[in-house]
Amino acid sequence: MRPEKNTSLASVVVAAALGFAVGLYLARSSGDAPKLPIDAAIADAAPNASLSPSGGRQSEQSVDLSDTQLASVKVEPAGEREFPIEKESVGSIDFNEEMSTQVFTPYPGRIIGLFAKVGDDVKKGQTLFTIDSPDLLQAESTLIAADGVLDLTTRALARLKQLYQTRAISQKDLEQATSDQQAAEAALKAARDNVHLFGKSDAEIDRIIAERRADPVLVVPSPIAGRITARNAAPGLYVQPGNAPAPYTVADIDTMWMLANVAETDSPAFRVGQEVKVKVSAFPDRVFDGKIVTIAEMVDPATRRVLVRSEINNPQHELRSGMFAHFVIRTADPVRSVAIPLSGVVREGDGTMTVWVTTDRHRFTRRTVRIGLERDSYRQILDGLQAGELVATEGAIFLSNMLAIARAK
Repeated sequence: MRPEKNTSLASVVVAAALGFAVGLYLARSSGDAPKLPIDAAIADAAPNASLSPSGGRQSEQSVDLSDTQLASVKVEPAGEREFPIEKESVGSIDFNEEMSTQVFTPYPGRIIGLFAKVGDDVKKGQTLFTIDSPDLLQAESTLIAADGVLDLTTRALARLKQLYQTRAISQKDLEQATSDQQAAEAALKAARDNVHLFGKSDAEIDRIIAERRADPVLVVPSPIAGRITARNAAPGLYVQPGNAPAPYTVADIDTMWMLANVAETDSPAFRVGQEVKVKVSAFPDRVFDGKIVTIAEMVDPATRRVLVRSEINNPQHELRSGMFAHFVIRTADPVRSVAIPLSGVVREGDGTMTVWVTTDRHRFTRRTVRIGLERDSYRQILDGLQAGELVATEGAIFLSNMLAIARAK
C-alpha cells in the first residue's frame, strides 16, 4: 500500500506545477503579472542590449548602448599604418676582428719598457713597448761604418782628381776611386734603409751618424688607433716575431661585431647589407645601428642554425665584447595596412579575433577579423575591416560582455 501512496503524491505535485506554469503564462500574456526578480536583474544589467534580427551568426551580433554606457567606449575611424617586415633574434657582441691586430716585435729582443695597459686608448704610431734589439745594434753599427767608408772614399776621390789634373796619376786610378766612392754611397743608402726598417726616422739616423753612437732600443708602436684589449708583455721578457702570445692586442672599437645564429628556416630572409637595429641589456633605452656583413655558407649540423655577422656602430665606445644582444633586421619594405589600437581587438573563446564596428555610435556589431603584425601598440588588420569604418578602439571587451549578457536573456 505504501508504494501506491507515493505514486499518488507525486502525481499531485506534478499537476500543481503544471497549473502554476500555465497560470504564470496567462498572467504575463495579459500584462498583469510583474517580472520575476531574475528577469529584472538581467534587464538592469543590459537595459538596451539586444541581438540583431538575424541572430545566430557571430559576425552579425550587435548590441545597443545607452548614452550612459557609451562613456565606456571610445570610437574612432580605422586608420592605416606602416608595418615593417622584420626578423628578430639574439646574439652576442664581439670585437671586429678585421679591425683588431696582434702587435708583435719585428725583431727578437728583450722587453725593457712598457707604455700601455689593458683598456687604454692609443693612437696610431704611439709607443706600446721597447726592446733591447741586437739586430738593431748590428744595423746601426753597419750604418756608422758605411758612413765612415763613404767619407774616406769621398776625400780620396777629391785628392785623386787634383793629382789627375797634374797628370800625377793615370785615368784608371781616377776611375777606380770614383767607383769606390759610388759603391760607398750605395752601401750607406742601403744601411740607412736597413735602419729605417727598425722604425728609425731620418732625424734619428742622422743623429746616430753624427754622434757615432748606436742606439739598440727598438720602439714598437701601435699599428692602428684603438683600445688595448690584451697585454702579455712584461719587463725582461724575451720576445720573437710571431711567437704567441702577442705582447699586445689592439682593437679599433669604433665598430663591433654582433654574432648571431639564426634558424635555418629564417636564413633565406637575410642578405648582406641589410640594416640591423641592436639593443643590449646594459643600455635598454639605446638602439645601435649596423648592417649585415657576412652570412655563413654552411648550416651547423648540430643546431640547424646559420651564423650571421653584423657590423655595429659604436661611436661612444659603449659596447663590450661578450654583451648579450637582441636585434631586429628589416627583411623587406614596410607594408601599409589597416590598423587599430590593441585595445580594440578581442580574442574570443574559440580563438577568433573580433572588433566592434558602428555606423551611428549607438549600435555596435561584432565582426571577425584576421590580424597580422603588432607595432607601437597597434594591430595590423589583414581582413574584415576597411579604413575609415568606425570601430571601438577602447571598451571592446565591455561590448563583448554586454553581448554575452544579452544572449543569456
